[in-house]
Amino acid sequence: MRKLLVVCLLAVLFATLLAVGPALSAGKSVKVDDNYFVRRGATPTVRVNRNGTVEWEWEGRNPHNVTVARGPVRFHSRTKRSGTYSKKLTRRGTYKIICTIHQPNMRMTLRVG
Repeated sequence: MRKLLVVCLLAVLFATLLAVGPALSAGKSVKVDDNYFVRRGATPTVRVNRNGTVEWEWEGRNPHNVTVARGPVRFHSRTKRSGTYSKKLTRRGTYKIICTIHQPNMRMTLRVG
């Protein structure tokens, strides 16, 4: 009987961790390609929850950076050709993001709620 109780408790704990796991790792990935964020065309809007992390991943060949032109908090990545840049966002609001090399065409909106 005791073993059955332990097995049931472990099963419940495991199921809870599976359900909560995605919420704990809440974040977004943003593609940084040659002269655009996310996709070609219109200015994309990416949404993330407060205290979520956004990771920009360089995929193109040209050098780019991630710079907040307007928003509740300013931040700026190094200019680079490959790799990633991550930022945990703790303040709600709308962030206008640009690449300072390819502005005004390379831009995106980030909404933190």
